[in-house]
Amino acid sequence: MSLPDGAADALQHYIDTHHEFLSWLDVTVDDLAVGRAVLSIPYQRKLTNVPWTGDDGETRHPVQGGVASTLIDTAGGMALRGHLDDVVEDGMATITLNVNYLEAATGDLTATAEVVRAGTTVGVSEVLLESETPDGEVEPVAVGTGAYRLFRS
Repeated sequence: MSLPDGAADALQHYIDTHHEFLSWLDVTVDDLAVGRAVLSIPYQRKLTNVPWTGDDGETRHPVQGGVASTLIDTAGGMALRGHLDDVVEDGMATITLNVNYLEAATGDLTATAEVVRAGTTVGVSEVLLESETPDGEVEPVAVGTGAYRLFRS
């Protein structure tokens, strides 16, 4: 089983042109395969917990937790897309999402999702969310598990 050629580019095009929220977050599809998805969001001050006051200083405030959980949820669902009968037309909906925050994210976010199981009607993904620290290291900042209802054609 494999995704059609250009699937990652097609998903990126869909996000950029049809999904206002994910495009506003500037979500990028870095990798997409059956059972795996890697998505990222660049650090942007508008996504932090601290309101912008006009100060363009170098301080990097923590990214708001809802942004992190959105990326985890989206990556977890996208990793399951290749397990659907029709990867374009079939759909899914989040049943549960559990996010454990490990550390404040103060840099770009990257979510790597792996499918744990894809059944007939429910799929489960585990997601590792990483962020770059101020000293340039990449560290885990959250882990998540999502269960998704799979709507097959």
